Amino acid sequence: QVQLVESGGGLVQPGGSLRLSCAASGRTFSPRTMAWFRQAPGEEREFLTAITWSDEGYTYYAASAKGRFTISRDNAKNTVYLQMNSLKPEDTAVYYCAARLRIAALATPTGYDYWGQGAQVTVSS
Repeated sequence: QVQLVESGGGLVQPGGSLRLSCAASGRTFSPRTMAWFRQAPGEEREFLTAITWSDEGYTYYAASAKGRFTISRDNAKNTVYLQMNSLKPEDTAVYYCAARLRIAALATPTGYDYWGQGAQVTVSS
């Protein structure tokens, strides 16, 4: 079993930055892809970005994340990061990391096998 634990959420002013971390523990960790999603109240879970794990670390971004958000990884620490800059009130949501072990759709929540508990990010003055 794999456990994913997010950290780094909180309250930030518009225009500010936050870095989320997602640490994996449990059995030998070797996913195909790690990703970040977010979910605002009353909305569906939204794909933001993903990174492959076992190679050069190819990255993929949704339009809403491109240019402001950056995904990175530290394989030695089994940790993936999400750097968020120029935050806006509409970025307020619960942010989830997810691990995909099988071949499945990259940007669809059902394609992922493990999820973290979520980290609240609130952007407000």
